Amino acid sequence: MGNTSSMLTQYDIEEVQDHCNHTFSQQEIVSLYQRFCQLDRSGGGFISADEFLSVPEFAVNPLSQRLLKMLYGLNFKEFVAFLSAFSSRATLQQKIEFIFKVYDSDCNGKVAFSDMLDVLRDLTGQFISEQQREQVLTHVLEESGYTKDSLLSISDFMKTLWNSDLKMDVEVPVD
Repeated sequence: MGNTSSMLTQYDIEEVQDHCNHTFSQQEIVSLYQRFCQLDRSGGGFISADEFLSVPEFAVNPLSQRLLKMLYGLNFKEFVAFLSAFSSRATLQQKIEFIFKVYDSDCNGKVAFSDMLDVLRDLTGQFISEQQREQVLTHVLEESGYTKDSLLSISDFMKTLWNSDLKMDVEVPVD
């Protein structure tokens, strides 16, 4: 599987399925492998930032630079695991864990006010002021019992989503 010019074996497919919690069928994994090989123009078994940015939908995503940090140096198996959060078969828990990783830019397992503000800034651009962003974020945090100084773990992050106006149907794990 390291050489992108080789074909996937049944064992490879099953290994990838296990790695991504069976969010993709065998046929979907084969299709993803073909796409991975198309993107991996160098044939090195990894997709570079430039190769990812060659996908127009990715290049125009306001979070593309954050996502590139998560994608840097991924092989095929890791690439499929990354994409699994976008699968219709992914659980809400898996999707929230992915979102948490997008916010946790320094990969320390905690999300700070500044991390959330950075993402909000990326998503809103010039459409709202910095003061409005800070007010909205402060309100969402306070609604959940947190402050601007709080460092949110994944369970804190889920609690914040649960308590916000999103009212997601999620079980919040207790630490």
